[in-house]
Amino acid sequence: MRKRVAVIFGGKSGEHEVSIVSARNVMAAFDQARWEPVPFGIDREGGWLTPAETAIQLEAGARTLRGGTPLPLASEALAELSRCDLAFPLVHGTFGEDGTLQGFLELCGLPYAGCGVAASAIGMDKALMKQLFEANGIPVPRYLVIRAWEADDAAACHAVEQRIGYPCFVKPANGGSSVGVSLVRSREELPRALRAAFAYGETALVEERIAGQEVECSLLGDIDPQASIPGEIVPDREFYDYEAKYAPDSKSELHIPARISPATAERVRALAVRMFRAIGGEGYARADFFVRGDEVFANEINTIPGFTNISMFPKLWEASGIPYRELITRILELALARHERRRR
Repeated sequence: MRKRVAVIFGGKSGEHEVSIVSARNVMAAFDQARWEPVPFGIDREGGWLTPAETAIQLEAGARTLRGGTPLPLASEALAELSRCDLAFPLVHGTFGEDGTLQGFLELCGLPYAGCGVAASAIGMDKALMKQLFEANGIPVPRYLVIRAWEADDAAACHAVEQRIGYPCFVKPANGGSSVGVSLVRSREELPRALRAAFAYGETALVEERIAGQEVECSLLGDIDPQASIPGEIVPDREFYDYEAKYAPDSKSELHIPARISPATAERVRALAVRMFRAIGGEGYARADFFVRGDEVFANEINTIPGFTNISMFPKLWEASGIPYRELITRILELALARHERRRR
């Protein structure tokens, strides 16, 4: 008998549209003999749509979901959710990738794909993530955490110049898909970049720019996580921003495998597993790195990476011998196995 899978996507973050594309791809890749996708859209205000309402908007080609009901009042959507066997959360960013949605599913007693509450929260908080990596001996670029209430321009500039220097990246601590990220080359650019980051939260991360290659590695598993072969991204602009990732005319290049030495590739894979274990990861994730010569620096780990047709997470597994459909099945099987293991 087929399992009914609640595919939850959209949401309030700046990655709303990317989430919809990920969900379309994932549902199209389901092994229909085993899994029945049940779509649950969340609009930009956090309102939930029923599967029927979601399907109508998807069929109409909607890029943005509209007309949801606030969760406490969404009785019809919640009733439909209760009839599902497990969930596949695909809400990128805040209120989806940060442990909040995972906590809700835990309260519902519903098995779900991907990392749990704590790992999701850590994976979304880049400042906390960096500290945890450092505590586990994982090399990271030099960084500085700045809170919105500490953001006096002169003090911020002084701190950045003392600890990091220019050029540097400024990013929201709780963002994704490079939303709100700025490359800062001088003191004059820093205050504007901090304001752009604070538009997405109260904490900004300032990080040294590592002049090197951007390398990614996919992860899969719970007790014994496995790492894919690494891939390399060559952006078509100064850094891999939102437009470089998702614009239809983007000329960014993906190289699979990454153009690094075998020894460096093995170091990337080993560090990816260490990063996953450090946050308490389960199910799947994608680890991102900067590689400079033989040096490897952990950038971040993404607990709900993109599943679009250009996303590295599925592409790396396909190159490692796991095609898209089998990958989705493995992720769902891991969710059920974890739930059963904990139930026992």
